[in-house]
Amino acid sequence: MEKNQRTIDIVKRGLNKRYRSEKRFKIYGLSAILVSIIFLALLFISIIGTGYSAFFRTVVKLDITFDPESISKETLSTANYSGLVKKSLRGLFPNVEDRREKRQLYGLVSSGAAFQLRRLAMADPGVIGKTVSVWVPANDDVDMLMKGQMERNVPQSERRLTDKQLTWIDKLSGEDRLEKRFNTAFFTGGDSREPELAGIWGAVMGSFYTLVVTLLLSFPIGVSAAVYLEEFAPKNKWTDLIEVNINNLAAVPSIVFGLLGLAVFLNFFGLPRSTPLVGGLVLTLMTLPTIIIASRASLKSVPPSIRDAALGIGASKTQMVSHHVLPLAMPGMMTGTIIGMAQALGETAPLLMIGMVAFIVDVPHGFTDPATVLPVQIYLWADSPERAFTALTSAAIMVLLAFLIFMNSAAVLLRKKFERRW
Repeated sequence: MEKNQRTIDIVKRGLNKRYRSEKRFKIYGLSAILVSIIFLALLFISIIGTGYSAFFRTVVKLDITFDPESISKETLSTANYSGLVKKSLRGLFPNVEDRREKRQLYGLVSSGAAFQLRRLAMADPGVIGKTVSVWVPANDDVDMLMKGQMERNVPQSERRLTDKQLTWIDKLSGEDRLEKRFNTAFFTGGDSREPELAGIWGAVMGSFYTLVVTLLLSFPIGVSAAVYLEEFAPKNKWTDLIEVNINNLAAVPSIVFGLLGLAVFLNFFGLPRSTPLVGGLVLTLMTLPTIIIASRASLKSVPPSIRDAALGIGASKTQMVSHHVLPLAMPGMMTGTIIGMAQALGETAPLLMIGMVAFIVDVPHGFTDPATVLPVQIYLWADSPERAFTALTSAAIMVLLAFLIFMNSAAVLLRKKFERRW
């Protein structure tokens, strides 16, 4: 009896020790999750806190006189619109006569104001001979000051705006000629050397054309390769070698695919640099292993009874695969494809190798037009010395994250909606 009691005591002590160990393990796991959430929250707070201001920009109200002596219907595209902007500013500050002060005064308004007036005149030639109040973009320094991102209570040598410029800005603000408005140019314009004029639309269209090429090539090739390897290929050392290589390719650094695209598509085939066509081909090589692996996993999840039943009623192997197995595996294949596309959307390194890092102002209108993509645009802005590009970089990251979250959410929803459990 005493021996049994000692055994029970030993077991109880062991149980208590195991319970304490399990409790500590749960605490460690919850702590790791909590720390991860905190760091993720800090990351998002930092990005949003820096980038939200880029969704607004400062505009200046100018009274522009479209003088018929300097602009006519015949010279709409070549007229001196910057001169109209300068004349309007001189009218607001007639006491400014020194050449240096005039340059500082003209510097309050963005160089994009002249292009805005040109578009206005070409869209409505009836403004010639009239005085029209136009809201034009302010310079990026004025914009940062109005957003509170520039200290004005520091010595003049420590800020980019002079004391006289601050006086002029205060006067414009007092006359309700300075406002912060939603920055539509950020979503509708292409890249620019001027932060107040830079936009992501060119990069978004470049990403769109690149992903279209990637999807049109990688999905059918990846699904076909998965079907062949899983359903038709004989099991021998060659197919084993192919499977090992596919799994290894999924772990190859993405820049290696960029080097491959540089050597094959550009140097050997002579395709144009910095185009969505070449970018799509490179990203196709990169995403194929992911799509093939996901598609093979989907095909394996279909029960063998489906295949046996189809073959038992007289269907050929091709009919069995195309009419029964493939439709059941398609939701998983689509999920893997969307995840592969999300991976391609966020890639930068392989596209840098094929020249998509170039400064592209015009929005691309085709697969062979020079273009860049959103991650590369973020890289370019992050490398810019202008402080105003910091907010634009964070805002572009927010847009990219929104696209990635949407694509991954779509993959999860597709899997839950169409996936069948056996």
